[in-house]
Amino acid sequence: MAKESMKAREVKREKTVATYAAKRKALKEAGDYEALQKLPKNASPIRMHNRCKLTGRPKGYMRTFGLSRVMFREMANKGLIPGVKKSSW
Repeated sequence: MAKESMKAREVKREKTVATYAAKRKALKEAGDYEALQKLPKNASPIRMHNRCKLTGRPKGYMRTFGLSRVMFREMANKGLIPGVKKSSW
C-alpha cells in the first residue's frame, strides 16, 4: 500500500499537468524553449508516475488493466477479470 502523501503528490501532479497542457503545447509549437523551461517542473507529463488504481503501488504496473501485478493476480484468481485463465503460476 502506498503512502497517502505519495498518492496525494501524484494527484497534485496530474492537476498541474492538466493546467499547463495547452500552454506547453503552444510554447513547443512556437519553439520558445526558454519560456518552456520557466514553467513548473511538475507541469511536464513525464514526471507523472503510473500507479495501481486499487493499492497505489508504483512498481509492477500493468497499463492495460491499470493494476499492479499483485492485484492483477489476486483478481484473476478470484475470477474478477474476464477472459483470464489461471495457467501455472
